[in-house]
Amino acid sequence: MKILVAVKRVVDYNVKVRVKTDGTGVDIANVKMSMNPFDEIAVEEAVRLKEAGTATEVIAVSAGASLSQETLRTALAIGADRGILIESTEDLQPLAVAKLLKALVEKEGPQLVILGKQAIDDDSNQTGQMLAALANLPQATAASKVVVADGKVTVSREVDGGAETLSLTLPAVITTDLRLNEPRYVTLPNIMKSKKKLVETVRPEDLGVDVTPRLTTLKVAEPPKRSAGAKVPDVKTLVEKLKVEAKVL
Repeated sequence: MKILVAVKRVVDYNVKVRVKTDGTGVDIANVKMSMNPFDEIAVEEAVRLKEAGTATEVIAVSAGASLSQETLRTALAIGADRGILIESTEDLQPLAVAKLLKALVEKEGPQLVILGKQAIDDDSNQTGQMLAALANLPQATAASKVVVADGKVTVSREVDGGAETLSLTLPAVITTDLRLNEPRYVTLPNIMKSKKKLVETVRPEDLGVDVTPRLTTLKVAEPPKRSAGAKVPDVKTLVEKLKVEAKVL
């Protein structure tokens, strides 16, 4: 079984981002970049399936600037077999990424596609669902447990009302939640081995996909700063403030 895993290069989650002075976006110059945490979980799950003998090959895919090769090398160090970089200087939005992944699904023929449920930079939570719709594949989102057997994949997931278990016929698309697994620590020997693994570079036009942005960002602004708190002498004063000043009671 072949597994395709999508990974995205994002600003590291420990970095406090700053808005550009002209309000056109987030300033990513000279900041630490890393793999999207949800995608790291997706790679880990794919590698575990391979280690269990369920999968035979894990292919990591990233779309974006040439520096995304660093993210692919991290996926290869975790245990992916080879990487594919879809190099583009465009602002790749969820629909464009889904179309690119659909083209690769048709080309590579994976039985399972695993993505992080969302990226921490835009929090769109759309690409996996769009890919499933475009490729006409069954999908399970926010997976907390994945079991593959007998041509089917069983996915456990948390929903608002509790828990849900889905059974999908392969091929299928899965998006991962934080509870699925804990990604392994990438060791130096594996990082060195990853440099010898194949990373293929293609462009959107090679896949016949138009990635022209459909949405325009008008302005990006920081959230308003929180005002300072206040101490009150007793509960009666607190209730009065909530009624009269805050008007929440």
